[in-house]
Amino acid sequence: MIEARNVSRRYGDTLVVDDVSLRIPERGVTSIIGPNGAGKSTLLSMISRLLPLSSGVVLVDDLDVTKTPGDALARRLAILRQDNHLTARLTVRDLVTFGRYPHSRGRPTVEDRAFVEGAIHHLGLEPIAHRFLDELSGGQRQRAFVAMVLCQDTHYVLLDEPLNSLDMKHAVSMMQELRRAADALGKSVILVLHDLNFASCYSDHIIAMREGKVAFQGNAEELMRTEVLRGIYDLDIAIHQLDGRWIAVHYR
Repeated sequence: MIEARNVSRRYGDTLVVDDVSLRIPERGVTSIIGPNGAGKSTLLSMISRLLPLSSGVVLVDDLDVTKTPGDALARRLAILRQDNHLTARLTVRDLVTFGRYPHSRGRPTVEDRAFVEGAIHHLGLEPIAHRFLDELSGGQRQRAFVAMVLCQDTHYVLLDEPLNSLDMKHAVSMMQELRRAADALGKSVILVLHDLNFASCYSDHIIAMREGKVAFQGNAEELMRTEVLRGIYDLDIAIHQLDGRWIAVHYR
């Protein structure tokens, strides 16, 4: 389980994450939603130790992320940031292979290569596995980076806006694959999402942030109510149920 206790992050006089305490379930899909500037990505970056905490503590399976050796943390938790820039010219297969580094130390075994090919297959990247990243569309590169993170084979998978640059077809495919990773492989997948409907349709647990604080925690049925969403987004949102899923279909 991932637990944040009284976590805050300041940039000068600006408090971006304000005394947040929460627990993320050990299994399933958890989505972090909220308006722009709510502190979603900052919170995810502190959980993964990409950003230092101004105060508080984050525990991953009772291990303090600020004190745990990097190689030990990398075998439990994988993170994909929004801004993924590489200076080296790599193929898709090269990039995905990097996901095995915490296990292989740069010397991939037969088992490591099986993980690489499996991740490439699950993200539908076989036709472009030999191509260089700078030859790909933004959506193709995004899928390659997600394959790299899944290839790391950690229990906790943290993804910051994984649907960026993806069209509707590939966004749905991505969410289905992440849902499968949670269900079939027993992983805990934690996402920062802007799309309310993707969060409601694919998540077991949803955390909504507003102005650096947690405004809501619960499941989709509890979230998808006009009065709850108004308190998060300052909008009246019409909610409908479609095939057992709650959908926001109109903003007024």
